[in-house]
Amino acid sequence: MPLSGKEMLRLYLLKGWEIVRIKGSHYVLRKENRTQVIPVHVNNDLKKGLEQKLLKALSEDK
Repeated sequence: MPLSGKEMLRLYLLKGWEIVRIKGSHYVLRKENRTQVIPVHVNNDLKKGLEQKLLKALSEDK
């Protein structure tokens, strides 16, 4: 089941990432020296490739 940007953002925040800034609908998150951008467009689902990239980065998180 595809995740929305809002759901992905929630996962990142639960893993200890912090919101650095928000520009429009793009949330920039940081943890240690890593950054990640998550688009939160209303409640639209993320595209398959972007969702996989974000989940992979989250699973590699220490």
